[in-house]
Amino acid sequence: MPNTSKPKLLIATNNLDKVSELRDLLGDCGWEVVSPADVSITLDVEETGTTYAENARIKAEAFSRASGLAALADDSGLEVDALDGEPGAMHHVNGWDGRDQTERIAILLTAMLELPKSKRTARFRAVIVVALPEGRLLEEEGSCDGVIATAPSGDGGFGYDPVFVLPDRGVTMAQLSPAEKNAVSHRGLAAKKMADRLRSLV
Repeated sequence: MPNTSKPKLLIATNNLDKVSELRDLLGDCGWEVVSPADVSITLDVEETGTTYAENARIKAEAFSRASGLAALADDSGLEVDALDGEPGAMHHVNGWDGRDQTERIAILLTAMLELPKSKRTARFRAVIVVALPEGRLLEEEGSCDGVIATAPSGDGGFGYDPVFVLPDRGVTMAQLSPAEKNAVSHRGLAAKKMADRLRSLV
């Protein structure tokens, strides 16, 4: 049975992969982490912001208003130096999103086809926002540097993980175990900072 003495923290996303990952990352934050399905919330929020922080705030505030709970949202993206920071926060309106993960990766690799390894540097960036019921906002950011591979490798993770190589490890993010990924990923770093702040509130 859930520990009802803990305040509830709603994960403001319908992406089941993100719910699972954030549950793991926030496991010791002192709050009972719940999904929209757990509290019978069905909500689709349009991401109209132009930055990760704006989009995360829009989602967190919408889910908090709908549920009356504290709500946590993240927005994240891949920034490729040679592509002037794209796909970035505006990936969904700038033509980078295909029908699925495979197509998104294919669009990216096609755009980078002629680039040598030295020009394939990139980073994942994530911003996490918690909207508290009384209107206060908490915000944390994390980033992870890497290089874009010429072909996907690995079966783990999601999004661009199969083509994001960690230079110090020589593997893609998709080749890491969930625990290894959480320790180094942009979302993992931002979530660790947020978990520390959430613990201080309970």
